[in-house]
Amino acid sequence: MTTPAHVAIIMDGNGRWAKARGLPRLAGHRAGVEALRKTVRAAGELGITWLTVYAFSSENWSRPKTEISDLMGLLKIFIRRDLAELHHSGVKIRIIGDRDGLQPDIRALLTEAETLTRNNRALTLVIAFNYGARDEIVRAARKLAEAIAKGEITADAISSETVGAHLDTAGIPDPDLVIRTSGEQRLSNFLLWQAAYSEFVFQPCFWPDFGRTELEDALQAFAARERRYGGVDATKQGVAS
Repeated sequence: MTTPAHVAIIMDGNGRWAKARGLPRLAGHRAGVEALRKTVRAAGELGITWLTVYAFSSENWSRPKTEISDLMGLLKIFIRRDLAELHHSGVKIRIIGDRDGLQPDIRALLTEAETLTRNNRALTLVIAFNYGARDEIVRAARKLAEAIAKGEITADAISSETVGAHLDTAGIPDPDLVIRTSGEQRLSNFLLWQAAYSEFVFQPCFWPDFGRTELEDALQAFAARERRYGGVDATKQGVAS
């Protein structure tokens, strides 16, 4: 079975998982953190080398303040509790998203996680935090405009490669497979540039119910796909549909 090098996951459905059980939303987020732990472990065991997770979007700030506070608390607990184990397992952590305006203690934790694990090679866990793809592209365009204004580059020098080099994901391969849980079938402002030729698997389970079995199911679906990147399979006749 062909294993994708880079899997990206939209971890959706914590709140609905909790509601279905008559529990507060915080219980769903806590269960979601446990699902993340299991998934990171399974990804490494299955030979995935890059795993990107949509942890907190730039639009999530519109949620109730109590929920935001709970989510920030869970992030702190995850890093403080799991960082040593992730480091011991050879996991490298990279954060993408806009860090401007984040609380100093949150920024410090994110930097600590990246710094401690920067030399690890087993699996790179990319955490999209305070991330929005449109915002990412706007920030990249702003950097390029500033470079042109300073005379560092010309407009003619701008290409897909130069744009990619100014995105948060510079140096990270595009995801081969994007998974979304909870049955929703949309990207929700996640990796819009990078997912141009990704395969998609939408799974009905809520994120807290996601584990190794669900990941393996998604990998099997990926292995059955024919990836042509807009071209035609050279072994077959006809045109791309």
